[in-house]
Amino acid sequence: MRRYGKHTDEDDIRSRPNRKGNRPRTNIRPKHEDAAEGMVLTVDRGRLTCLVDDRPVLAMKARELGRKAAVVGDRVALVGDLSGTKDTLARIVRIEERTSVLRRTADDDDPYERVVVANADQLAVVTALADPEPRPRLIDRCLVAAYDGGLEPLLVLTKSDLAPPDKLLELYGDLDIPYVVTSREELESGGAADRVRAHLTGKSTAFVGHSGVGKTTLVNALVPEERRRTTGLVNAVTGRGRHTTTSALALPLAGADGWVIDTPGVRSFGLAHIDPSRVINAFPDLEPGTAGCPRACSHDEPDCALDAWVAEGHADPARLYSLRRLLATRERREGD
Repeated sequence: MRRYGKHTDEDDIRSRPNRKGNRPRTNIRPKHEDAAEGMVLTVDRGRLTCLVDDRPVLAMKARELGRKAAVVGDRVALVGDLSGTKDTLARIVRIEERTSVLRRTADDDDPYERVVVANADQLAVVTALADPEPRPRLIDRCLVAAYDGGLEPLLVLTKSDLAPPDKLLELYGDLDIPYVVTSREELESGGAADRVRAHLTGKSTAFVGHSGVGKTTLVNALVPEERRRTTGLVNAVTGRGRHTTTSALALPLAGADGWVIDTPGVRSFGLAHIDPSRVINAFPDLEPGTAGCPRACSHDEPDCALDAWVAEGHADPARLYSLRRLLATRERREGD
């Protein structure tokens, strides 16, 4: 082994050549101040289609972003070839701060949360009144995720020609959630789409629902020029629908200013990531009453101050019941 003396100079030091010929690593990252702004429309196997100046541009995530992933609805900064022509690929170098996030986990025991949609203003929970039967537990879970993520909920009830909506609407009357009731005939004639569109104008709305409820059929009616393959089929054995949408997709709302985000049908909606203390924010009439709650109060225990708050007449008891029913969905598996 060669040893250097006390009086070595630069000529005595041996350096290994950089065989790859690339630049040495640095923690300094470029700011990309001249990057173009865009919105993620869909994600497919690592390739992201973004809207840049009213044209679709295919892009990939820059390595410098690390494990941070962009999802549908994200506002991003892009560099590279932004022409949008065939066989070109831009690079996403920055993901802007999100105003809202819809998250879910595969189940309540899964600690890994998945971001479904970013920056949506509204969550439209689509459920059929029959064929398949409505699943209130799943609706409750979607509502909790909406409240936690900063989205306003909207109930869209389909197939009213097969069953009346009164019983289901009674469950959510105290939550003051806007709703639209549709039928198959109305969807075909366009009348139902017009009523739903009135709730979507000027907003970015994510549509969720389990398979077979007619969610994609409704999206097709709202965005006819971007029709997606629908099924209309329900498994005769399980009573559940078959998946027709395989990836989230943002589409411009036809005839109005707004975005419709179609998401794959879900069979479950895990809430392992939800912090119950954030759900109370969706109940402004109850939130002041939590000032006297013990630390880390679940709002469903003997020392909860909300009971006294309601008893004093500050809020309707039905509202407290609704809050506790939603919070309890974290303790009950969907379908129990």
